[in-house]
Amino acid sequence: MCDEIKFVYLKSHPLFSNLTDQQIKDAAQLMKVKTVYRGEYFDYGAGPFSKLFLLIKGKIKITLSDDMDNELVKDILTAPDIFGDLSMDGRPSVDEYTEALTSNTVVCSFNVPDFKKILEDNILLALNYANTVNNKLKKLETRHADLVFYDANARLIRFIKNWSRTDGRRIGDKIVLKNYLTQSEIEG
Repeated sequence: MCDEIKFVYLKSHPLFSNLTDQQIKDAAQLMKVKTVYRGEYFDYGAGPFSKLFLLIKGKIKITLSDDMDNELVKDILTAPDIFGDLSMDGRPSVDEYTEALTSNTVVCSFNVPDFKKILEDNILLALNYANTVNNKLKKLETRHADLVFYDANARLIRFIKNWSRTDGRRIGDKIVLKNYLTQSEIEG
């Protein structure tokens, strides 16, 4: 992929917002870009080949499956976001996979050892990364609290309100959502 396109993708992602153009160009050299089509699955790799992904365009679903082929939707992400081996320990969950929910979803990936090196060289990027992971933990805490404190009806209402804030389009006095989720994905 063209280095200029990689540069534009990284520059547009909030994680890289505080870096200089040269730092972004250097990081782009270590990055791969992939267009993923609706319904296409991909995993995070393992060991030194584990990956950290930047969601540049589109929406993805992160799903956990068990031995009985039961699925649990862990999260639905909208660009811009990060996912993959966030702990950067080289041991992402083997039961977890990602599916593109929109056509022409664009993801950028870094091998974890390369991304660690970039973080070591760029303190502002490291702070942005820590802040992003912290926000993901806060979101997880909120979801856990919802399970403890709210019944199914109240959780559904909170889910739809949050979904409308992130994905809704205001048309007059209404908010319109394009539904790309199944009932079981909403229940998750």
